[in-house]
Amino acid sequence: MIRVLVSGADGRMGSETVKAVLADNELEFVGGTSLMNVGKDAGEVIGISSLGLPLYGSLNEALKMAKPDVVVDFTTPAAIYGNVKTCIENGTNIVVGTTGLTAQQRNELDEAAKKADVAVFIAPNFSVGAVLMMKYSAEIAKYLPDVEIIELHHNNKLDAPSGTAKMTAEKIARARREAGAEPAPDKTHESLAGARGATVEGIPVHSVRLPGYVAHQEVLFGGYGEILTVRHDSLDRKSFMPGVVLAVKKVDSRKGVTFGLEHYL
Repeated sequence: MIRVLVSGADGRMGSETVKAVLADNELEFVGGTSLMNVGKDAGEVIGISSLGLPLYGSLNEALKMAKPDVVVDFTTPAAIYGNVKTCIENGTNIVVGTTGLTAQQRNELDEAAKKADVAVFIAPNFSVGAVLMMKYSAEIAKYLPDVEIIELHHNNKLDAPSGTAKMTAEKIARARREAGAEPAPDKTHESLAGARGATVEGIPVHSVRLPGYVAHQEVLFGGYGEILTVRHDSLDRKSFMPGVVLAVKKVDSRKGVTFGLEHYL
């Protein structure tokens, strides 16, 4: 049995993770952390029966009391770097679903994790469909290098653009460079600030935040007289759980930082 602690267990993704861990006969849920429900029963807080396991207010305390093999983190961009460092210092593997870590921070954590013989897995998206969307977008970009990304999420999402959109843009930019495929110049010279979206690796990325959405992304490719659209929709947070469970089970196989679910598929 793999002992799992969920950091941010009372959040939208955290609560689904707790339920997924409880439903898997190879995993054991041993507790969680929270900012708002410290000391309360984890099961009662997420709307299931009592589990007899408290929510801790401190990740460091939770690691010492619950002694997990793996931490799954769905907290906030402001907290994630410190949370990963805490896990490394305690010799505990961690699966990260929280966005916000920069490339420099990932490199720093990779070095620290390898020294401590700890595994850190970071996924911008745990959906298998989203991973395939990114994979095929990179392949298409070799032939249709003119591309823009629209990502749509619920209005409670804290970051923009999403980690998935950033990773998609990075993969597309790399594929274009390797293929020597140059996009046509954008001749826009008069626009309101922000009208063309953000730019990631030279690719326009547009973020939509509205109630009703969960997680959605369109990658639009333009050619002469044609448009090709690759779209992925997560309609329920349950769509991420197979990827989370897979990561929990495989995280120990690669020490240091691993970035992207494709490495486990």
